[in-house]
Amino acid sequence: MDTLNPTSRPIKLIGGKWKITILHKLHESPLRFGELKKALSPITQQMLTKQLRELEKDKLINRKVFDLVPPKVEYSLTKFGWTFEPVLKALCDWDSKNKS
Repeated sequence: MDTLNPTSRPIKLIGGKWKITILHKLHESPLRFGELKKALSPITQQMLTKQLRELEKDKLINRKVFDLVPPKVEYSLTKFGWTFEPVLKALCDWDSKNKS
């Protein structure tokens, strides 16, 4: 852990163009891949897959595969992912107060 820069770890976990938006959408409800892709348009399938894999690796989201035909995969926040809720709220509040 970088004790000189306490923002290093959070930025590593949620940095990038799409991660905060993905977490925000999953905060509203669990979603399937196609639902996320549609909600995050114009994100590419490749970028969404990459961001979801990183969020899953960092234990911020769960990936649940249902044994159905066709296959169904659903994404949701983990317990750790839910700890990001106050940060999301603060970002949304800041945005509301600072719109030009």
